[in-house]
Amino acid sequence: MSGFIRGAGRLSLSIAGVSVITFVAHWAIPVNATTVGFAYLLFVLIVASTWGFFEAAVSSVLATLAFNFFFFPPVGTFTIADPQNWVALFSFLTTSLIASRLSAAAKRRAADAMERQQDLERLYTFSRAILLTEAAEPFPKQLAQKVAEIFGLSAVVLYDRRADELYHAGPSDYEGMESQLREAALQGISFTDPAHNRVVTAVRLGSNPIASLALQGGPMPDSVLQGIANLVAIGLERARAQELAREIETTRQTERLRTALIDAMAHDFKTPLTSIKAAITSLLATPDQAVERKTQMLKIADQEADHLRDLIDDAIEMARLEAAAIDIKAEPSDLGEIVRDVARSLKTVIDDRSIEVTCDPNAPEIMLDRRLIKLAIKQLLDNAVKYSPPGSPVEIRVQTGNGALNVEVTDYGPGISAHDQRQIFQRFYRAPSAQTIPGSGLGLSIAQRIIQAHQGNLTVASRPGETTFRLSLPAEQKGKQA
Repeated sequence: MSGFIRGAGRLSLSIAGVSVITFVAHWAIPVNATTVGFAYLLFVLIVASTWGFFEAAVSSVLATLAFNFFFFPPVGTFTIADPQNWVALFSFLTTSLIASRLSAAAKRRAADAMERQQDLERLYTFSRAILLTEAAEPFPKQLAQKVAEIFGLSAVVLYDRRADELYHAGPSDYEGMESQLREAALQGISFTDPAHNRVVTAVRLGSNPIASLALQGGPMPDSVLQGIANLVAIGLERARAQELAREIETTRQTERLRTALIDAMAHDFKTPLTSIKAAITSLLATPDQAVERKTQMLKIADQEADHLRDLIDDAIEMARLEAAAIDIKAEPSDLGEIVRDVARSLKTVIDDRSIEVTCDPNAPEIMLDRRLIKLAIKQLLDNAVKYSPPGSPVEIRVQTGNGALNVEVTDYGPGISAHDQRQIFQRFYRAPSAQTIPGSGLGLSIAQRIIQAHQGNLTVASRPGETTFRLSLPAEQKGKQA
């Protein structure tokens, strides 16, 4: 109905235009026949370029009739006295019709070119969207959403054959064509439903169909439809390649974790094993030595056996924490006492290193998991010992402030660069300057996870010659799972 009204309005304006030119040329500003003929022809061309051939043809016929009636003698009749005027009138009609046809054709070509340009721009926008898609939700669903959004479709359904999943997008429902989608993905065929303005096409990777795409909305050229399908195929393959890369990276990291833990355990176990072996060898080599000497050797072996057991427990705990959620078993605890216990447990490792422990006597007990907090502090202290010069002191301070209990571990090593400070808590990360020092690159990452599970945070501040790790726990701890 709206199209009919629009067409009638255009015809009315065409008739009015011819009438205005006739009135002006015949009564208002009388001109000769040649001038008015050019005016009619110009008006016909304007109508053709603006609206189309039909309106221009109607204008041409009306202009020819008006030309004959008002400007060719005898004026006021449709009779032409001079035969030459018949030729002129026929030439005018033919010229106006041909010019109208050419102008309308040029307009159509311009409109087609503009539409093709818009289609290319949409395809380009879609290709960019594929590259910029994030992993916030399933990739095929994001592809369907982008197609609906960029091409202005009311409904889009993407069927992923490998996952056997349908992904819907668009403001309207798209029901009743699931069987066609699956058949298109299996057989590589297409379906159309002109009544609902729908189309289903196969999505191919090479010659093999891997998915199918259903679109509902405005008409779409086959070239654009195939362009969308090809881009969807590329997007799906890109997503699968990324997924495979993540799986490979996960496997690689798992192997790296296993190797790193074995290397770290082997290095850490050598010290207590060496002491135990030395004590037992001394007892076996000299069985008649004094009782005091034997007792001292047995104490060393006993202490180192306990140390070895703690190392094994820590290694197992680290591996478990890396692979699973952290279960907090909180109980009232004295953080200062925990710090002193950790320092004592590392006595045989640090040898003659000076560890200065300073605790706030007014520090309250807080709820925490003693076993996990010990492991976190042990990682910080072990880190400070390994990365600072032999003989340099390590300072540990337990302080209260701003509703939190803080443990600061300070060493006087070479320091950590600003670049490394931003990455030091990442799994497996080790600074290039630390590659020669044994370690797995997991200690600080696990310590941070433990502290975060206690609703606290772990930070680092470093400059050349001094590094401080700060562990902060809320004074009111209730414990949770992370």
